[in-house]
Amino acid sequence: MLSTLEGTNRLKIFRADLNEDRSFDEAVKSCVGLFHVAASMEFGTSVQENIEDHVRRNILEPAVRGTQNLLQSCVRSGTVKRVVFTSSISTITAKDETGDWKPVVDESCVTPANLVWKTKNSGWVYVLSKLSTEEEAFKFAKENGIDLVSIIPPTVAGPFLIPTVPSSLQVLLSPITGNPKFYPILVSVQSRLGSIALVHVEDICRAHVFLFETSEASGRYLCSVGSCTIPQIVDVLSSEFPNFISKRFEEEFNRSAPSVISSEQLLDLGYRFKYDVKDVIKESIQSCIRNGLLDN
Repeated sequence: MLSTLEGTNRLKIFRADLNEDRSFDEAVKSCVGLFHVAASMEFGTSVQENIEDHVRRNILEPAVRGTQNLLQSCVRSGTVKRVVFTSSISTITAKDETGDWKPVVDESCVTPANLVWKTKNSGWVYVLSKLSTEEEAFKFAKENGIDLVSIIPPTVAGPFLIPTVPSSLQVLLSPITGNPKFYPILVSVQSRLGSIALVHVEDICRAHVFLFETSEASGRYLCSVGSCTIPQIVDVLSSEFPNFISKRFEEEFNRSAPSVISSEQLLDLGYRFKYDVKDVIKESIQSCIRNGLLDN
């Protein structure tokens, strides 16, 4: 698949394992920048006994160790000038300590890890993984003099290259597919944020490069072009693709979002989005149809 893409003559692939010490040394050698986009996509666990211990030992600790190994390779290289770490909007909440909606949601609205452990809402294991790895990344970077910037993507959608539907699209399109695994995740996101924040895959890729190249960038940056509630997603789907009928829409949701999910900090740096929310949803459906993964 990679061989069909433009620019593959400049692409070099290395074998590496996040849990192997020095595994990334050769790949990082002589590089000036690194984009840490890999993450465990475990949304939950089937283990019933000692579940918290299982998650810590088998998911969180390996994820943190992998982040440490990668950053240690950056230190040893002596050439890496900046690391761009891919976080997740799962690390963000729109509710305050009392459970009320915040009017504006930004990078400072961090999801409390203790609340995630307590509630274990759909996707809770993934949330903890992203929280713990990002925290470790910033800690390690500070202690070892690494310039690290974090980008916080929301639900990433749009066209795709792989032969199966990416999990983020399966979450977004679950109102029409009725997928029992991914629809609860969409509901959980709406419950935590009040709406579903979106970004086009091309825009999030461009934003990674933008943050690497912009010297004044520091800290965390939300990268969302906008958001819509589940009813609004269904409205777009039904207006643009009337053949698709919502299969999972039992819950009652407000049509308007109670909070504004803000990318002001990223925009203030000079970044501009190419695609709006409607573009993201339309291109996601079109790509699924084009790949034979949805019937028109």
